[in-house]
Amino acid sequence: MTPFNQRAKEGTTELAAVLISVTQSEAKVLTVESGTLLPNGPLTPIHRSLQAGVREWVETQTGRPLGYVEQLYTFVDTNRKTSSGHYVIYISYLGLVREEPDEEAKVGKSGATWCNWYLYFPWEDHREAPPAFIEETFYPIFRHWINAGNTIAEQRAREQRVKLCWGIAPFAWNEEYALQRYELLYEVGILPEAGADYSTLPETVIGRWMAHDHRRVLASAMARLRAKIKYRPVIFELMPPTFTLLQLQQSIEALGGITLHKQNFRRFITQQELIEETGELDQSGPGRPARLYQFRDDVLLERSLSGSKLPISR
Repeated sequence: MTPFNQRAKEGTTELAAVLISVTQSEAKVLTVESGTLLPNGPLTPIHRSLQAGVREWVETQTGRPLGYVEQLYTFVDTNRKTSSGHYVIYISYLGLVREEPDEEAKVGKSGATWCNWYLYFPWEDHREAPPAFIEETFYPIFRHWINAGNTIAEQRAREQRVKLCWGIAPFAWNEEYALQRYELLYEVGILPEAGADYSTLPETVIGRWMAHDHRRVLASAMARLRAKIKYRPVIFELMPPTFTLLQLQQSIEALGGITLHKQNFRRFITQQELIEETGELDQSGPGRPARLYQFRDDVLLERSLSGSKLPISR
């Protein structure tokens, strides 16, 4: 692999990496070029597998070994061509990086920066409450788009799509639909990547712009990870070696953008037998010291979460 953003003159395939970390209960993504790109570079044939290439590339650039990694999607960037006239194809990967105290210092050497992923998708953070601008700003634009359908059937299909994506009755909000919501905003013309008609809207509403359709790649990673943490113990790859139950809950909430019911969450995690007490206490904060836990290695290797969904507070 080659350094971030170095383009192959004749090659048509690139890798784009979505590297996620949870730092102080906030979900963050590694970016380059002042937050406008994901780490990316041309694919080279020197590695035995794509995943091996991604791992080596990330570790070289950030000084941080990857934990969990999986391939996302393959995208065709119709806005870019190589010198030979071919469209650029890029393969995206999702990687999870465990939080460490010197994280920012290490990635700073590569020119990369960690950014809160809700800077790119402010409409996805419902931990406190659904953002008011969804109803105040997005809904009127959606209504105009719905009414612009050429037929009654098309208008109904558009309205159904809006309701499903945004949790409008009879549908409930589903945090896993992050990619569908992004694509709808793109299609309607709200986002700057689409040559938006609404480009005067503030970044706190439409989110931070990214080049080369990388925000779509990030949205796909958000959707994939939000779904996966419900049935696979991948959250373990993001946590420090020891943690409190509150820290674990807040990390999952940060990724999902939702609030979990405290008692139900603790009961669920305990029943799954995924963690065990260390016998030590966390005395870093005020008040009564909290018990410290760690993940059971045998569980990580042998099983996934049983049951359906994490308990979400309504």
